Amino acid sequence: MTSKRVEDAALPIDPDLDEAAEARPRRRDPRDPRPGFGAGRRSGGRWRGLGSRLRPGILAAIAVGGALGGAARYGIESALRTAPDAFPWATFAINVSGSLALAVLLVFVLEIWPPTRYVRPFAAIGFLGAYTTFSTWMVETDELVAHHHPGLAAGYVGGSLGAGLAAVSLGLVVGRAVLARRSRAGAPAGRS
Repeated sequence: MTSKRVEDAALPIDPDLDEAAEARPRRRDPRDPRPGFGAGRRSGGRWRGLGSRLRPGILAAIAVGGALGGAARYGIESALRTAPDAFPWATFAINVSGSLALAVLLVFVLEIWPPTRYVRPFAAIGFLGAYTTFSTWMVETDELVAHHHPGLAAGYVGGSLGAGLAAVSLGLVVGRAVLARRSRAGAPAGRS
C-alpha cells in the first residue's frame, strides 16, 4: 500500500463511488477520431474519467433535483421581487439558506446516513446547485453599481459572503450536534 493510499484510508468514503466500476479499465473507442476523448486519465494502472461517473440514474437524479431547485428559486424570487436599485433580499436569502442546507446535508450524507448513490447527486448537485445562484448574485451586484449604488453593491457582496460562511458554520454545527445526539442515544451511525 502506497503512502497516498494510507493517507486516503483515513478520509471518509465517497458514497457516490462505485468501486467496482472504478476498478474496470476504460478504453478509448478506436472509432472516435478525437484523441483521448472518453479515455480519461491514466492513474494508478486504471483509466479514470467522466465515463465512470456519468450513469443514467445519477444524471436523472441531478436533473430532477435541478428542476425542483430551479423551481424553488423561481418561486422565492417571484414572491420577493426587488427593484434593480434595492438590496436583492431574495437572492441573498436563497444563497444563505442554500449554504446552510448544503452544510447540514453533507454532514448527514458523510457521517450519519448509510451510503447511497442518489442523495448527493439529487440534493447537493441537482437541487441546491440549481437553487443557489452565483450568476444572479453577480448580475444583481452589477445592476447596483450601474444604478449608482456602489456602497450597497459592496455591502451585498460582503454581506453575502459573510452570511454564507456563517450559514455553513451553523450548518456544520447543527449537523454534528445531530450526530452527537444520535451517538449519545445509542443510534447506529451510518458509517462504520
